[in-house]
Amino acid sequence: LNHIFQRLYRSSGQANGYLVLYARRNRTDTNRVGITVSKKLGHAVVRNRIRRRVREIYRLNEEKFQPGWDIVVVVRTKAIHASFAKLTSAYLQLAEKLGILQP
Repeated sequence: LNHIFQRLYRSSGQANGYLVLYARRNRTDTNRVGITVSKKLGHAVVRNRIRRRVREIYRLNEEKFQPGWDIVVVVRTKAIHASFAKLTSAYLQLAEKLGILQP
């Protein structure tokens, strides 16, 4: 599983103040989403909370994404204090830049 993560980091990514998104086609008809939160961002409670929020953003907007992608989300420090709406728009903006949203 880790080698898939590593391969994604070498693909092209998009970033804004809150998140970095990497995407790469996989050979399935489903999306796989990984979330990375550095230990620098806080204790486990803080990291797990932001991880849950990012996972929920994907879940609520899943139908907007094209199937067949591996997606890695890297969380930046600013995201911890961001509102859910801000994070959602940041996530969807990056996904659109990467061209992984439904037309």
